[in-house]
Amino acid sequence: MATTADIPRLEMLQVADMVAREKGIEREEVLEAMEQAIQKAGRAKYGLEHDIRAEIDRKTGEIKLLRYMQVADPIENESVQVALVEAQRRNPEAQVGDFLTDELPPIDFGRVAAQTAKQVITQRMRESERKRQYEEFKDRVGEIVSGVVKRVDYGNITVDLQRAEGVIRRDETIPRESLRVNDRVRAYIFDVREEPRGPQIFLSRSHPQFMAKLFTQEVPEIYDGIIEIKAVARDPGSRAKIAVLSHDSSIDPIGACVGMRGSRVQAVVQELQGEKVDIIPWSADTANFIVNALAPAEVSKVLMDEEKNKTEVVVPDDQLSLAIGRRGQNVKLASQLTGWEIDIMTEAEESERRQKETRERTELFKATLDVDDVIAHLLVAEGYASVEEVSEAAVEDLAGVEGFDEEIATELQRRGREYIEKRDAELAERLENLGVSEEVRSAEGLTLPMLVALGDAGVKTLDDLGDLASDELREIVGESAMDSDMANTIIMRAREHWFPADETGQADAAKA
Repeated sequence: MATTADIPRLEMLQVADMVAREKGIEREEVLEAMEQAIQKAGRAKYGLEHDIRAEIDRKTGEIKLLRYMQVADPIENESVQVALVEAQRRNPEAQVGDFLTDELPPIDFGRVAAQTAKQVITQRMRESERKRQYEEFKDRVGEIVSGVVKRVDYGNITVDLQRAEGVIRRDETIPRESLRVNDRVRAYIFDVREEPRGPQIFLSRSHPQFMAKLFTQEVPEIYDGIIEIKAVARDPGSRAKIAVLSHDSSIDPIGACVGMRGSRVQAVVQELQGEKVDIIPWSADTANFIVNALAPAEVSKVLMDEEKNKTEVVVPDDQLSLAIGRRGQNVKLASQLTGWEIDIMTEAEESERRQKETRERTELFKATLDVDDVIAHLLVAEGYASVEEVSEAAVEDLAGVEGFDEEIATELQRRGREYIEKRDAELAERLENLGVSEEVRSAEGLTLPMLVALGDAGVKTLDDLGDLASDELREIVGESAMDSDMANTIIMRAREHWFPADETGQADAAKA
């Protein structure tokens, strides 16, 4: 039966070198694993209560098994401590806290001890390899890697990356793409996590940045930074849009990405299983960018609401289906690319809506300001939308309307204010009769007309208001009077009394 002394010294170092080369890890880590295995076998023989350590000489391969005893006064554990008096008999310079070592005889590696040592070394090798894999790949997030399909389990694909394994989950594959074992595949590393079972490398073929990185590989101008990819949107396996900008006025970004006879873009399309790619010029002007993003559809007009990050795009009647795209794909990708919510309407629809708004506002001014059709039309044409806007406008602004003078402007404001005062008095009386609570009346963001509408709908207390969904609140007060964000804010404030505040007066945790 072999002992540690029987193992040739240099052979121990040769084994460590061989394992280190095979596993691609440091020689020092292998030797430390061997020391731990010998140490475990030594403790099994001499007693687990002892502090026994193994040391392998890094130059000669000599193995030492040592028992460590710490100098203590008084002694609490005789197995690992030695009295100061005893220690100073052996070493006069010994002090409390120092360690004394006793060399132990070599141990016999029986079958069980050898198996234990093998398990320890294997476990340490596995841990070292996992650590190496994590350190290697954690900084490679955002890169494209190439590997071979190793397994396909219920749509999840395990990819052999040579020095590690990655996984492409079903929702990260390109729809209708069929990958089989031993197929070569390229994918984008979008996440690397350190987990108990080892580092998990998550790959994707449907990620928008996968397409961006493919273009970076195919187009030297992108790699060199002359052309910049500003935004990417994908419907994996079907269609994609990519916005590019050239930092050199002499280089056409679209032509460079397409390549000679379409060679560059075709290389990307083939990798994406035939996914159609629209390459569009990026623009700092948001309206122009939105127009470009909706290509190949033509756009007549863009109406933007920057507060809501929403835009209405008007297209010719014959361009509607092209602008929307099959199953709304074109407008959806344009919205993702630009970051704006896009509503599409035809010129006929926009004209009809504008005419309807004009009629409604004209009738409003005729009824509330007691003016004729001409003056009402002039106010609408100048952009005034409500009695409040007229009554709060500066006199000189109103007098500047074509056909108006200061006298007409002053009279219009007087009539507007009289109407608002009369209306508010009537609304206040109705509000009182409806029994709307004071808490609801004082809610920030709710006007008198809104409060009356709520009272008519049976919403009279904070509990009633808090029970509403945002779309219900908007439907009651009028969708044009309130957006979703404001509705949510009002409802959440109404719910605050449901959650008792803590000692600091904050109920945020309870609400969450």
